[in-house]
Amino acid sequence: NAAVQEDVDGVGLSIMSGAHNTPFPAVIDALNAKGATDVVVFGGGIIPDGDLDTLRKAGVKGVFTPGTTLEAIIDWVKTNIIARA
Repeated sequence: NAAVQEDVDGVGLSIMSGAHNTPFPAVIDALNAKGATDVVVFGGGIIPDGDLDTLRKAGVKGVFTPGTTLEAIIDWVKTNIIARA
């Protein structure tokens, strides 16, 4: 609700519990239900390589696993999160 109310361009999630297959799709579904289909969802955490395709197919645009540098994430955000006019 806050993302829709504030008209954000992207939502980043950090999931360290290993439960990433639940909150990522839930956030995307909630955004879609509110008509916010243009909000880019991205994030990372303790995510096994075997789950990357599942998350991408669910609509997660960027997935960052352990060892990803902060610079790489910042570069991805600068390239993929486009501010709306």
